[in-house]
Formats: sequence, C-alpha cells, structure tokens
Amino acid sequence: MTLSIKNTGKNILNIARKIGYYAHNGSFIRPLEKGGYPRFHLYIREKGADLIFDLHLDQKKPIFKTVTDHAGEYDGPVVENEVQRIKQLL
Repeated sequence: MTLSIKNTGKNILNIARKIGYYAHNGSFIRPLEKGGYPRFHLYIREKGADLIFDLHLDQKKPIFKTVTDHAGEYDGPVVENEVQRIKQLL
C-alpha cells in the first residue's frame, strides 16, 4: 500500500523512528511479535515535495536465504489500520 505525506524536511530516519520503525537493510521494519515475524516492512522515498511510503506486511521469514520472495500482504485490514496509525502519528 502506498501513502503520500507532505515532506516537512525532517530526516527520514527520524520520521521512521517516530512511527515506531527501525532501519533494516535500506528499508524500515516494525515487528509485531518477538520472533520478528509478522512484521511491517516500509520503504520511504522522497518525490518532489512529498514523502512516499510503500508498506506491506511480511507474514513469515523467507524459506531460503538466497530467495527474497515472502508471504507479503500489500492491502487488507491489517495494512490499512497501520496506514491510519502512521497518518495519526505524522
């Protein structure tokens, strides 16, 4: 799911921290359980005067280390609720 927010000029890392995410391999994650999965996976990029948030939910860890495919959800109520939470915090 994609979300666009006006860029306030703040550091992307600080924005991610403010909404409960931490840096992970060039993106940001927010685990929902202690084992690390499921977790929200967020990419933030600048586009003109906006910040574009690309969000999905990783349901489980990839089976093989060399494969990046995963059981991800890109929409649905859980992802939509997270988008609403992010909007409220920002």
